[in-house]
Amino acid sequence: MNPLKSVNGSIVTSLVLAAIVAVWATVLVGRDLAEVSTVLARWLHILSGVMWIGLLYYFNVVQVPGLAAAAADQGGPGGAGISKYIAPRALLWFRWAAVVTWVTGAWYMLQFYGGGAGIHKAFTLQEGFRVIGAGAWMGTIMLFNVWVFIWPNQKKVLGMVPASDEEKAKARTTALLASRTNFVLSVPMLLCMGGQSHGLGF
Repeated sequence: MNPLKSVNGSIVTSLVLAAIVAVWATVLVGRDLAEVSTVLARWLHILSGVMWIGLLYYFNVVQVPGLAAAAADQGGPGGAGISKYIAPRALLWFRWAAVVTWVTGAWYMLQFYGGGAGIHKAFTLQEGFRVIGAGAWMGTIMLFNVWVFIWPNQKKVLGMVPASDEEKAKARTTALLASRTNFVLSVPMLLCMGGQSHGLGF
């Protein structure tokens, strides 16, 4: 069976290919276990971050405006299909990608920035860690928004938990504002994450 014909098959194939490349590069360069662990943490952080932020951008740039247009289209197909089939699946990947991104980011900081002391310096914005620390704080706020504001309220909006029309309207607004906050924070957060080791660290 062709693995590219299913999502799971494609995911497994991509991970196997990445593992082969990682082993090949490790053997070729002669990295030790600590170096490999740091590279693995960074790679998983980037991979899960792409999934998380990619879905964040999808929600804010595509899905929300698309659903608004569908609601305004009198006699059109409406957005029921997206709300029933697309949004719950996207939110599943979105919220768990957020967790994996944060956890692998902490793992990477432990490996690369000198253990707990490095994390402390980052979160207290000490010299040499200010940029990565600012990015870590923004990522932490974004994770909090996902699990405390976006996901519980989206469950009401999508009918996954009982809610009155008034509660759904309030939940829709809360989820939207939290998601837009994350959208706004994501741009400087990505600047901080990339900038720490590419010329902005101070």
